Order: sequence, then C-alpha cells, then structure tokens
Amino acid sequence: MKPSFRWPVAALALAFWGATAPARAVTPTQQLSRYALEAGRAPEAARGRQFFNAAHGREWSCATCHGATPVVPGKHASTGKAIGALAPVANGERFTDTAKTEKWFRRNCNDVVGRECTAAEKADTLAWLLSLTR
Repeated sequence: MKPSFRWPVAALALAFWGATAPARAVTPTQQLSRYALEAGRAPEAARGRQFFNAAHGREWSCATCHGATPVVPGKHASTGKAIGALAPVANGERFTDTAKTEKWFRRNCNDVVGRECTAAEKADTLAWLLSLTR
C-alpha cells in the first residue's frame, strides 16, 4: 500500500487557514484606530454624523439606505433589498472584517460621494456609529 501524502498537506492547509483566519477578524474599535492613524488625527463622531446624513451634492446620503439612526435595518433605495443594521451595537458582525469593511466603504462612498472616502471620513463615520446606542 502506497503512503498517502494528501492528509499531511490537508492538515497543513487547515492549520495555516486556522492560523490566518483570526487575523482577518478585527473589532470595530480596531478598525477605527487604523483609520484614525491613517488620517493622522482623532476621529470626531459629530463630524461623522454630519457626513453620514449629508448628500454631498449627489442624490443619496448614507442615511438614504441605512436610516438617519442606523440601529435598525435599512432598505436599499433603488432595489428595495433589506440591509442589516449598520451600527455595531445593533449588528455585532459590522466592521469585524477588514476586507468587507473596505469593500463596502469603497462601493458606498462611490455612490454617495462620487469617490472613495478618505481615512478621516471613515474614522469620523465609524466613531459616530460606535457612539450609537439602541
């Protein structure tokens, strides 16, 4: 009987995946710290609230789909698709995956602002979202 080398390779792959998977998981506070560091200044929740609710010269604001106080589910303005609550206090999965956070900031900022958001805008918005309570 020939020895099978599949099991060691599979075990190594699982060990690697297991070791790297938690590195992707972050807390919203860690995300906020990263954006603040990139921005070179402390985030301001009041400025984040204002940014979130402003239309920025375009048709939509963040609040158009997420609601003015995003502790409840929202609804996409054009598709009607349900959107889970954005505030971390209401949805514990929000802002816990760096890649997802970047993907959605990139898409939504393009729709709302017409460009990618700056690190300062992300930090301010996230600071406001973290300040919300139910």
